[in-house]
Amino acid sequence: MKSLEELMAIREKARQGMGIRNDKHEGTRVVVGMATCGIAAGARPVLSALVEEVAKENLDVQVGQTGCIGICQYEPVVEVIEPDKEKVTYVKMTPEKAIKIVHKHLMGGEVVQEYTIGKVGK
Repeated sequence: MKSLEELMAIREKARQGMGIRNDKHEGTRVVVGMATCGIAAGARPVLSALVEEVAKENLDVQVGQTGCIGICQYEPVVEVIEPDKEKVTYVKMTPEKAIKIVHKHLMGGEVVQEYTIGKVGK
């Protein structure tokens, strides 16, 4: 390394490669709970399915991970956060359900009610 600029360039390249959240993103965000309970319940394949499908469909949607969301009994949990809309919490997710969320909710604008905490939690 020869300079601070070179170090910053390496850091930015690594961030992009790892999909680290960029807080400047103002569009739609999708977060997957990746605490121990989420990982044990299958959150990794759900996250992978979301990342792959969003990339395949070339959507301007940021997919990332977070720690404990606080509803362990409903893991894996996925939250969709859209500007000027109420956050939608999807629970007991699978990779197949995640792909459906991409197509119906993120692309079609339709919340998949049967996967939301309000429906599953009853």
